[in-house]
Amino acid sequence: MAETTTKVLVKVIKPSDPSLPPLVLQITQMVDTYMLWIGAADGNANPVDGEKAVLNGNLCKDWACAMPPRTAGAPSSATSLFRASSSDVALPMAQRLAKRFRKQIFLSVDIPISFMTMGQGQQLVFEAEKGIVATLKEIEG
Repeated sequence: MAETTTKVLVKVIKPSDPSLPPLVLQITQMVDTYMLWIGAADGNANPVDGEKAVLNGNLCKDWACAMPPRTAGAPSSATSLFRASSSDVALPMAQRLAKRFRKQIFLSVDIPISFMTMGQGQQLVFEAEKGIVATLKEIEG
């Protein structure tokens, strides 16, 4: 019997700033590809709440795909798969992740518009990318 090549992991990421909500990251790991969804959770999320946050999340809020560069130093090619006019976070983040991990990245960022407009958006986006990088480093070990 062939070994399964697709794995799914859900992780709750606690931001360093307690005024920010916990983030939930779902990683679907495939051959040379990561499909990532990251969104904000309510309150003190635990892994069970993380699963609920994923089920209630919005995949198509800000969704992009990036390919790793073919040669060192070249930019990653990427495209938005779906983007709301209020959000443009997934495309540049997917490019950075594809370049860093040398894998195709599908990235959906589901951060509430309220955080983006209240001035905490950039900090929450930074925490999201930091959590994604740390988790992918663990996986790649």
